Amino acid sequence: MSPLQLSHLRLLRTAGLVIWGCIALGLTVVVRQSSTPIATWQVYGWWITWAIFGVTFWLALRELAGAGRTWMFLILVPTISGSAVALSYFTQSGLGAIFLIVSAGVLPWALRKPWPAVFLVLQSLAMIPVFAGLRDFTWLEGIIQAGLYGGISCFPFITSVVALRQAEDREELWRVNGELRAAQFMLAESERTGERLRISRELHDLVGHHLTALSLNLEVASHLVEGKALEHVNRSQSLSRLLLSDVRQVVSTLREGDLVDIGEALKRLSEGVPKPEIHLQVPEEVTMVAAGHAQVVLRFVQEAITNAVKHAQAQNLWVTLRRADNGFEVVARDDGRGSKVVTAGNGLKGMQERVAQLGGHLDIETGPGMGFVLMAWLPMESTV
Repeated sequence: MSPLQLSHLRLLRTAGLVIWGCIALGLTVVVRQSSTPIATWQVYGWWITWAIFGVTFWLALRELAGAGRTWMFLILVPTISGSAVALSYFTQSGLGAIFLIVSAGVLPWALRKPWPAVFLVLQSLAMIPVFAGLRDFTWLEGIIQAGLYGGISCFPFITSVVALRQAEDREELWRVNGELRAAQFMLAESERTGERLRISRELHDLVGHHLTALSLNLEVASHLVEGKALEHVNRSQSLSRLLLSDVRQVVSTLREGDLVDIGEALKRLSEGVPKPEIHLQVPEEVTMVAAGHAQVVLRFVQEAITNAVKHAQAQNLWVTLRRADNGFEVVARDDGRGSKVVTAGNGLKGMQERVAQLGGHLDIETGPGMGFVLMAWLPMESTV
């Protein structure tokens, strides 16, 4: 659950509990000022259903803010709606329908499409026999009254839908922003590598060529002079050879400098993701990798994040790089719901192709309630 979603849920929980407390005051007033005697069982029914609604409402919001949508909502959501309808039945009033208005604001957060709208309609339909059973109410008046409360319930329902979509859109924006920062870092590294390669070629083709020609000319001159001049020629020849060796060393160093700090790239990618929380483990021995490997690893982690957000509904994602079997291994493991059958979409297929192009392989482990694990092995040829 992202900070923005948690903020919305806290406000929703506070508003619901305030209304819950106000209903308690209303029930107290009705009991004390009622002109007709109220049966004891009926009073007990008031307070029991009132308490059940408050407890289940609080549990649902706490569970939603913690583990997200779980199987518990299959119990909590119907209990919230049922206790609200039961309160209206025991009080023979519309007090319980007020609780249904509160629960309407929870439905978009607790259930997946299209179930929130289905529950909203079922709640309104359940109130029809309650209103129709009131004194001086006909079935038509009961339908109208239930429709009135149902229409009012649409307002918090739509408000929650808008708030949820806004939070999801902002999360997506944060995630894409993280990918953009990582891409900018990779682009800067690519430009740096290209410039180093250009300089190394210039040194090799120009300076190296001229130094080689100079060394050959000095070799010829050493056979044409004698005495003190020969001593200076030999010294110059030694210096030219030393300089040529230094240039070659610099060229080799520049050509070997095309490694990318994958740890920094992954850090920039994960900083923009509010959900799931990403835990990186990148040891020093696999921090610097070849540009091609770095690109594959970055796309690998992006696919793992996308899967954790859109499919697994995970709260945490652990990304680990480590040496393994003359190569290095990238493991992305989440704590989501997992899957019984893995259906490779375009993202996973593209990842398998990228890994295979570098001579590596991709493995997937998952199961219901076991999370989702992506493991990629890449050869260590271009790493340090």
